[in-house]
Amino acid sequence: MPSRALDDPVLERRRLAALAQIRQFGDPALRIPAVPITEFDEALRDDVERMAAIMYDARGVGLAAPQIGSLRRLVVIRGGEDEPLLVLCNPRVVWRSEEEESDFEGCLSIGEVSVEVSRAVAVRVEAQDVEGRAFELEPEGYAARVIQHEIDHLDGILMLDRAPPEQRREALRELRDGI
Repeated sequence: MPSRALDDPVLERRRLAALAQIRQFGDPALRIPAVPITEFDEALRDDVERMAAIMYDARGVGLAAPQIGSLRRLVVIRGGEDEPLLVLCNPRVVWRSEEEESDFEGCLSIGEVSVEVSRAVAVRVEAQDVEGRAFELEPEGYAARVIQHEIDHLDGILMLDRAPPEQRREALRELRDGI
């Protein structure tokens, strides 16, 4: 995101308004496993548009439906600059590489906290598009990390659950104390 966007009061108001729509750590919806999508209709497409707008305004790279209180297996992910929005309905990881990599992650549902998380470097994911058509993708690197993070949300798993114990304790301390 260009630095001018960080200084733009209009964009900052939009970011804060978007964050206000995202469920935060402690909200029970973040811990409940989401249910499969069975109706691929206009309401689903509306949810995708709403989630994409919230994610972009909040300056996130991904958003799962439970983060906005909808317990459906739906994820939106920001593609690169010239890439379209990636929408995953009913995604599931069917293969993970044995090679893992640790890196710091943040989450729109966990404030300014970031923790180190080890994730598979590559995954194979089966999903459906908004029309219900099945597809498969095999992201690697950062894209694989983002998809795994968002699918974790669908299973009621937060990045804090995957953090090393000391970082988890420190992050929980920060969240509790509002640092």
